[in-house]
Amino acid sequence: MTTKIEINGVSKWFRKAGQEVKAMEETDLLIEEGRFVSIIGPSGCGKSTLFNIIAGLIPPSTGRILADGEDIAGKTGHVGYMLQKDMLLPWRTILDNIILGMEIRGVPRKEAVARAQPLMDNYGLKGFGGHYPAELSGGMRQRAALLRTLLYDRDIILLDEPFGALDAQTRLTMQNWLLEIWSDFRKTVLFVTHDIDEAIYLSDDIYVFSGRPGRIISRISVNMARPRHKEDTVSASFMELKHHLLDLLSSGSPAEEAAHIS
Repeated sequence: MTTKIEINGVSKWFRKAGQEVKAMEETDLLIEEGRFVSIIGPSGCGKSTLFNIIAGLIPPSTGRILADGEDIAGKTGHVGYMLQKDMLLPWRTILDNIILGMEIRGVPRKEAVARAQPLMDNYGLKGFGGHYPAELSGGMRQRAALLRTLLYDRDIILLDEPFGALDAQTRLTMQNWLLEIWSDFRKTVLFVTHDIDEAIYLSDDIYVFSGRPGRIISRISVNMARPRHKEDTVSASFMELKHHLLDLLSSGSPAEEAAHIS
């Protein structure tokens, strides 16, 4: 199973109106085993492009994607990938949506249901297996989508703004729920968000991207103790790091070295 991804010199060009447009500068990034890593940056800086490259959905223009030393550029199936939209199939029940990835991988239905049911019971979806997506709230649908991604059974999970469309109260609930699952399963998570508070609250490491064409301008280590609590978001160290990140985003200039905020 894949436990670490190294991104070496990856860039991406697109052809638009007959011209080559650079979406992302050469990028180097290391996602260590078991870490929760967030990427923040302005809209259009290439964050989702990078995710699509890592997931093997589009090829890089330059560079390599190494999964435990193996080049996986252009290859799918090495990571789990969840988008902001839950992408649940409306004609399938919540249970059937959750086991979809396992079905695609050839897991027999009986085995897939046996693996999914305890997770549904333990992580807030007990009794909802027979419901359809239209009958659930946005937060509940995101729970189902994340469990589906988790049960795809890859050690690295890409989460592209999964809580961006939720209201503030539901978003905090989902953040804590995600941290609970991450703590239990110790997956390696790469998380894209526009919300600085969310990035700090969830992450071990934060990569800051510049505007388009995106490039990494800083890597920040968040050394707040775990488990995290709502009260942490008003602490002096949290606010210090938030202001530092805001300064980086507004300047778009590379930091001389990685910052470590406790």
